[in-house]
Amino acid sequence: MTADQPRGAQSPSSHGVLVLAGTPIGDLADAPPRLAAELERADVIAAEDTRRLRRLTQGLGVHTTGRVLSYFEGNESARTPELVEALESGRRVLLVTDAGMPSVSDPGYRLVAAAVEKDIKVTAVPGPSAVLTALALSGLPVDRFCFEGFLPRKAGERLGRLREVEGERRTLVYFEAPHRLDDTLAAMAEVFGADRRAAVCRELTKTYEEVKRGGLGALAEWAAEGVRGEITIVVEGAPAAGPADLDDEELVRRVRVREEAGERRKEAIAAVAAEAGVPKREVFDAVVAAKNAAQKMP
Repeated sequence: MTADQPRGAQSPSSHGVLVLAGTPIGDLADAPPRLAAELERADVIAAEDTRRLRRLTQGLGVHTTGRVLSYFEGNESARTPELVEALESGRRVLLVTDAGMPSVSDPGYRLVAAAVEKDIKVTAVPGPSAVLTALALSGLPVDRFCFEGFLPRKAGERLGRLREVEGERRTLVYFEAPHRLDDTLAAMAEVFGADRRAAVCRELTKTYEEVKRGGLGALAEWAAEGVRGEITIVVEGAPAAGPADLDDEELVRRVRVREEAGERRKEAIAAVAAEAGVPKREVFDAVVAAKNAAQKMP
């Protein structure tokens, strides 16, 4: 290796490596051992918040020599080409966010996609995850789940997004800001039902960690008093619906909601049939009947 050749590069023409590193979501002692080694080894460190990176390295007793760049939502699109160029020139680029794994409701997806497109190696240092930690602590089924990230801030858009998954049988996981928690829980109670079980996980792994469990209605009332900290919400999936539970009008409405969300009609019909526990033909016939009835209206 020559003096000016990047660390980790086999030859001047070889591609570098993109490393996605998980960082503690609260307790610094949860940092994976490899994180310190990767921080010291990196040629370039892309950090969501360079100040938090500095506190992290100080806490771990790590001395970094690589170039540090900010990489957050506001400059992610503009900075991605610069990082790809560094990777193409053989640099080892380490991506860290404020907490948890990059790309999971945090910057990272664009860079990973760009690296994959250029056939650049992407690897990871697994680390703490608020999603998995909240699921484990929730007391709700965890064999099947889906992560929905942050809901829209506007009330109407938030209700619309929730209605898209009101029949979802899998456990749902959301992130939310503390000042919007009461409104979000109230909206969930409206769409999913006040008695639907849920868990609000606050300040996970930190000193004031708290997991509040109960029905969505009761949790909304609790949150109305004011809640602080980082929030993850886990919501029980919808109960299985029997054939007698949903009439044709409701079946058609659910298909329409899925179509408006971007699903093709065939897939929407299959999904609604599975949710309702009825044959696909029954849902198809209901959709066709509703379409014919609408065409006959003056």
